[in-house]
Amino acid sequence: MIRTGQMNQPDQPVIASTFRVGNVPVYGDAILSPMDGFSDWPFRSICRALGSAMSYTEFVKDKYIVHALEHIAARFKYEEAERPVTFQIYGDDPDELLRAAVRVQELGPDIIDINMGCPAKTVAHSGAGVGLMRTPLKVAHIFHKLSATLKVPLTGKIRIGWENCRSYRLIARIVEENGGAAIAVHARTKEQGYGGEADWEVIAEIKQAVSIPVIGNGDVKTVADIERMKMYTGCDAVMIGRAAVGNPWIFSRLDRDQVPPEAVLQMVHQHLERHMAFYGERKGMMIFRKHAARYLSLHQLPRATRTNILQQNDAEDFLTCLDEAYSRQWSVKLGEFQGSG
Repeated sequence: MIRTGQMNQPDQPVIASTFRVGNVPVYGDAILSPMDGFSDWPFRSICRALGSAMSYTEFVKDKYIVHALEHIAARFKYEEAERPVTFQIYGDDPDELLRAAVRVQELGPDIIDINMGCPAKTVAHSGAGVGLMRTPLKVAHIFHKLSATLKVPLTGKIRIGWENCRSYRLIARIVEENGGAAIAVHARTKEQGYGGEADWEVIAEIKQAVSIPVIGNGDVKTVADIERMKMYTGCDAVMIGRAAVGNPWIFSRLDRDQVPPEAVLQMVHQHLERHMAFYGERKGMMIFRKHAARYLSLHQLPRATRTNILQQNDAEDFLTCLDEAYSRQWSVKLGEFQGSG
């Protein structure tokens, strides 16, 4: 298995890793968060190329992996350049999770992660996702079984817990004591979902409670927030979710207002091309709209112009309208600069 640390040539200086997840070195302190519906291969690969230190897949249910892997294998697509790659899976049955983890391990991930943070009712109320944080003994069983069997490091992503069951300190210690190699913490409760204010103090408490790497998540919206969270909590790295949608340049330490129009135009072309290659032209264009809306919000195009661009159903028409709008507004033409491939 190729590891990031093996990419140094003998005559090149060895670059120290920022931290290690088990035996896997990680170079960097900002990571794209696994987001259902967003952290697919097109977006992951773009963020990784711009500086995200790891690639986490969208989470996949254990039963789908065990019984229908051929139908969902595309969710685990990655390129060698994305390593270290983390496959995230979820479920509530230790034996089924073990079977799923052993099966996806054959696809060559560097790390396997257990989702213990998803707040969606269909997931949490079935005992998976953040539902697992109500069953610490089951979490211990899962991590003990999987870490003893897998050849790659096992990690977990958690939340604070539930409003009436804030079990984050206990769960974090259980993860470490049962072979977990790192833990990511979304500093919100199940009931908060993705709203309200993240409690960074929780991340700091977990960092003090365990010796494995801790990755903080929640309310990192700007480049300055990356350092603020690290300084406040002592975490080893920071996960960025919604703030990266429309601004993957945050991993290159650029805030939205620092991204020039020509870079946005180039990125929309590149991202849409990857979407169509991955999903097919029609589906790729349809799914890409949520990204396109965020990209176009980076700069003040007239509302009517944005609406006209986003209403285009055909990819070629969409790009033609986009190019014309950027040419009128900023005299930017796609042919005036080099694409990044």
